[in-house]
Amino acid sequence: MGPDALATISYAVPVLVSLLTVRFFFVLWRSSQPASKPRAARLRCLIVLGSGGHTAEMMNIVATLQKDRFTPRYYVAALTDNMSLQKAQVYEQSLIQSDGKKTVENAHFMQIYRSREVGQSYITSIATTLLAILHAMWLVIRIRPQVIFCNGPGTCFPLCISAFLLKVLGLGWSSVFYIESIARVKKLSLSGLLLYKLRIADQFFVQWPQLQQKYPRAYYAGRLM
Repeated sequence: MGPDALATISYAVPVLVSLLTVRFFFVLWRSSQPASKPRAARLRCLIVLGSGGHTAEMMNIVATLQKDRFTPRYYVAALTDNMSLQKAQVYEQSLIQSDGKKTVENAHFMQIYRSREVGQSYITSIATTLLAILHAMWLVIRIRPQVIFCNGPGTCFPLCISAFLLKVLGLGWSSVFYIESIARVKKLSLSGLLLYKLRIADQFFVQWPQLQQKYPRAYYAGRLM
């Protein structure tokens, strides 16, 4: 590599870093602003499912959505969680029976590597978290969701991080709507706390008024269950 190439790189790298820094703070600022009315007639929707109560709560939220507005819907669950996707499939099948639409046009079901299994050591979870983020990045690039709904499972964190990175890089814009689980009465879940502190969620909702008082940037949504 010649001296001219090295000189070009020495100038280009600081400029690139400066542009990414400016873009990073712009995304943080834009994400904290009130949601503007979406112009698109349809919104690609990524719905993150957790296990047990997380999925039950999320399916209650999905049931309130305008189905012709939030479509197509991409349901994502952990690779080791088959029950959650089955519940989503049953729900989508009930919509087909009521309106006759084909599920392939409206709903898609995917799985993602889990960042950390229950009981897994934090040291080994570093590698699995990196793998989950890479997998999440691939899914987000493939889906290019305009809206992401999540409510606390660890599966949502790498997906939201990936969506945020794509916003910083200017490769797409996903509005992240985080609804904290009703089981969280006094403090946020780890996923919720990270998304709140890092300001990754565009809209952050809690279901208990004392949580809204403790985390003032959150919105009190009332009981959703």
